[in-house]
Amino acid sequence: MIRQRAKARFVGRRAQLALFTENLSKDPLSEEAPADFLFHVRGVGGVGKSTLLRQWQEAARRAEAVTAVVDENDVHGVQQAMVELARQLAEQAGPCKEFDKAVEQYRREQAAQADPMLVEGEASVSSRMVTQAALGAASLIPGAGVVTAMANPDAAAQGLDRIRAASRTRAQRRGGQGDETGMSRAFVCELERLCRRQRWVVLFFDTWEQTAQYLDGWLLRLLDEEFGPVPANVIVVLAGRDELSEREWAPLRDQVADVPLEVFTEAETRSLLTSRGVTDVGVVEAVLQLSMGLPLLVELLALARPRTSEDVDAGGNLADVAVERFVQWITDPEKREAVRACALPLQLNEDVFTEAAGPGAEGLWEWLRGQPFISGRGDYKHYHAVVRASMIRQQRTHSPQGWTSAHLRLAETHATWRAAVEARLPEAKRWDDAEWRRHRLDETYHRLCAHPGTYLTDALEQVVQAAGQETAVLRQWIETLEQAAQDTADTTLFAWTGRLRDTLTGDDPRLTCLEVLLSHSQLSSESRSWAHTHRGILLYRSDQDEEALTEFDRAIAHNARNALAWARRGEEHRLLGNEDQAVADLTAALELEPTNAWALGSRGETHQQAGRNQEAVADLTAALELDPTLTWALGARGDTHRQAGRYDEAVTDYTAALELDPTLTWALGARGET
Repeated sequence: MIRQRAKARFVGRRAQLALFTENLSKDPLSEEAPADFLFHVRGVGGVGKSTLLRQWQEAARRAEAVTAVVDENDVHGVQQAMVELARQLAEQAGPCKEFDKAVEQYRREQAAQADPMLVEGEASVSSRMVTQAALGAASLIPGAGVVTAMANPDAAAQGLDRIRAASRTRAQRRGGQGDETGMSRAFVCELERLCRRQRWVVLFFDTWEQTAQYLDGWLLRLLDEEFGPVPANVIVVLAGRDELSEREWAPLRDQVADVPLEVFTEAETRSLLTSRGVTDVGVVEAVLQLSMGLPLLVELLALARPRTSEDVDAGGNLADVAVERFVQWITDPEKREAVRACALPLQLNEDVFTEAAGPGAEGLWEWLRGQPFISGRGDYKHYHAVVRASMIRQQRTHSPQGWTSAHLRLAETHATWRAAVEARLPEAKRWDDAEWRRHRLDETYHRLCAHPGTYLTDALEQVVQAAGQETAVLRQWIETLEQAAQDTADTTLFAWTGRLRDTLTGDDPRLTCLEVLLSHSQLSSESRSWAHTHRGILLYRSDQDEEALTEFDRAIAHNARNALAWARRGEEHRLLGNEDQAVADLTAALELEPTNAWALGSRGETHQQAGRNQEAVADLTAALELDPTLTWALGARGDTHRQAGRYDEAVTDYTAALELDPTLTWALGARGET
């Protein structure tokens, strides 16, 4: 553990801010170090958790701390969380170079889509030489002569080839599975580096009730120093609706400062109303009754500037009434319409605001982003969930036609922006691009809100593609569909999102999700082909080769023009030793996509595996001309040169592979043997 601290409980907003500031005023390395390093702010929606976090962040900055904050709008997975935290820390304290290297390494591993195998027939010349030398040396050891005399140097050399090939295969095969350990260690190293130069580093995690599902386990491992020692001047702040899980957090319970946020007392409510100029006795009593002390609603009702108690109607849902009164009492009609219109987008920046609010709202962006129900960091802002949900319900029920047309207009806007990104981005790179994903997601959300029944199948077919990416991307798509289900109250969409949400809790969410999606009867043949292709790739990465081969068979049966399915099936046949079938499948893939460097490289490996060195070098060279970064293809070509006795060319290829990725131990070993 990092350190033992006394558990604290902060009550009262002034006390909470004062005690947090007091912690920051102390020297983290002195005997009077602060008593708390992990704070848990909790309370119901609208009670002011995000506001308190903003106050604490400002206090931390004043105390010479570097800070970073994430919530459910920023991240949908561990890697995304670390990248966003590091980005914010780098903005204040300079580049996080070691972490950036780890991210690049992780992305290289994800991009690795093949696993080079060495020939399992005749052993390579170099492997025979190495094993003969090793056996000869072993024969000089007393008692080893009889054993080594019985050993077959050629068989031992073949075994060495297979061991090296298997090692490389495991690394490449699992390259896309997303182990965040290396990135986590690099992240902790960056924290240690920052803490040598900065007084404090404070990490804020807002909306923990949403992000805990994928960050909770990682944060516990980090705090338990599984990724390396966490410096004493790192403070972690969590904010969510619920208490921390007793079972998982029990070992750290004594180190957590509990910060429960309660609703305003009557005195606090009266004080806020007075500061806002609301002093009429009847109005104050009406606000006390309606708001029930919930800070967000008190603030909204105060901003509505009610003149009489009748202006604060206590009938109906208290949140809906408070929001309606707030909007009603905005005297400028353009501001009023802008507030309503901008509740529809999931996230806002100035461009989205302009499209949502229309030409009459010019110059109102700064005014809107200053409202108490708007939060968010960087370029994107969003409405508080309580306020947005209320405005969404009102617009959907009071003006169904206006609701539909507004969502369709926003969908077309995001489609236009998405097309602009596609114009400068190769098709194969789209799902890796955050900007493209954002526009695709927002477009999907707005189309679902406009016509949930009509657009459901299209949205599910997008989830098929999302399941072929990282789990974080899949989670982001499912959560967006969930939001559309809540905002439309569509029962069919609710049922589907419930099934998809359940898949995220298993050991392999993507594999399970694809199985659920295949049960949708209206899924197109092309999407079914992609679903089987993605399942095949996931099974391939978990060493289930026969099952993967079956999935690729099904993918091709649904769509014979699916080049990726042909290429992947060819690779599986290569691994299973079916060289002729592998070459046939890879050639079929290349007829559909002649510039597919991966398929060319895999066919080159297949030729090498079958002992056709000339064809192997030709294909591997062509693959590297298309994509010089294919380290595995460099290694395979190096192996081919080595087997043909062209040792200088082999060393050149191994060296080039190591220059691209110095962590390739198989290339280092092969170069040494050569």
